Amino acid sequence: MTQDNNQFPIERHPWKPFLPEGMRVLMLGTFPPGPHRWSMNFYYPNRTNDFWKIAGLIFAGDSNAYVDSAHKSFHLDAIKQMLTAKGIGLADTGVAVRRLKGNASDKFLDIVEVLDVDAIIRSHPTLTAIGAAGEKASQTLAEITGTTVPRNGEYTLYRTPQGREIQLWRLPSSSRAYPLPLEQKAEYYRKFYTSAGISL
Repeated sequence: MTQDNNQFPIERHPWKPFLPEGMRVLMLGTFPPGPHRWSMNFYYPNRTNDFWKIAGLIFAGDSNAYVDSAHKSFHLDAIKQMLTAKGIGLADTGVAVRRLKGNASDKFLDIVEVLDVDAIIRSHPTLTAIGAAGEKASQTLAEITGTTVPRNGEYTLYRTPQGREIQLWRLPSSSRAYPLPLEQKAEYYRKFYTSAGISL
């Protein structure tokens, strides 16, 4: 007997894409965890996710640079300043989803509305590369763009309807459930950022 996904409520994304002026790269995840796992009202809000520790290692030489231990959160103002200065945007491939198991696992997310990637590319002429973190985000981005999923740490070229070429990178998930040490994950992300001309 097949499961009827329509029995699960549709959940819409809580945040608009963060798209700074002069954006050079766009980082894409799949969808945020439930609000009970948020430590801040922004992307990658779960304290057990390593995304901001990876960013700290790469851009500040310290995995805890953006961690606010005193408040069990992150330094959101510093994070937004860094993203804006570096030209790094954030969004998720899923705009609306159903959680088939009630948790944040990508494996149990049914994406019912995807991000309009082409609209973002059109409105940001400085964008040259998109990084998808994790298998589900990478697969969804490939489906949106009609491309193939590259290996971790590699990219495929996407030619937009307007003729622009955008690098679509696959990066390891920043979830601690993904079995790779923090420093090794950071090396993949560092390669992505430097390839796109982001100053470290």
